[in-house]
Amino acid sequence: MDKIILNCFISVVFFMFKKIKNKSLKILAILSVIILLATTFLIILSKVPEENEAEALSKYGSRGSEVTQIQTKLKRWGYYNGNIDGIYGSQTVEAVKYFQRKNNLVVDGIAGKNTLEAMGIFNSSSSSSSSSSNSSDLNLLARVIYGEARGEPYTGQVAVGAVVLNRVKSSSFPNTISGVVYQSGAFDAVRDGQINLTPNSTAKKAAQDALNGWDPSYGAIYYFNPATATNKWIWSRPMTVTIGNHRFCK
Repeated sequence: MDKIILNCFISVVFFMFKKIKNKSLKILAILSVIILLATTFLIILSKVPEENEAEALSKYGSRGSEVTQIQTKLKRWGYYNGNIDGIYGSQTVEAVKYFQRKNNLVVDGIAGKNTLEAMGIFNSSSSSSSSSSNSSDLNLLARVIYGEARGEPYTGQVAVGAVVLNRVKSSSFPNTISGVVYQSGAFDAVRDGQINLTPNSTAKKAAQDALNGWDPSYGAIYYFNPATATNKWIWSRPMTVTIGNHRFCK
């Protein structure tokens, strides 16, 4: 854009020098062109959003479906206690700040690109990113299932995937699948490297079933093998169901 304006300026000046004979008129015409071009350039610059403004997709005063999504997720996870009304008010700002602090994001109360992605919200301009993220989540969940529960009944494999997703929904855990999976000490498969194994088709199908909403764990956020578990605390958790070698609990 700058080059186009500069070229136009040079062309106009050259034309005026060539066509206008009176020296005073030449100077007046050139000054007019300079003022006109400078004004145009300033108007163009004023329409270019600042970097922070471009990323501030929803902020205080915003309204609409995206704000509703933000409020719904934050309320489900325990960050927000207000009404889901699609209005980005002071309560929503504080809830977003709470979420940002917990997820090591810039704490500004603005639902910009990084904050929205951490919530799993993607706008129309990032639909391709959403598709890529969904594929990445499916693959990671399948790797967790394969590393933690291969050889278990199919229902048990889906239940392991459901535990990961239940943690994402819980305010006590990180709010993304990758955050839950890689939380320190959360899964043996991460600690011993089995998370890096290539999942089979059964694990992938189980991951998809869990993502589609099937929860054979009945809302569990923990599971363990009673035959090998030595942690007294895990034994104290209320059991929801036993599937194969795993006991699922809250």
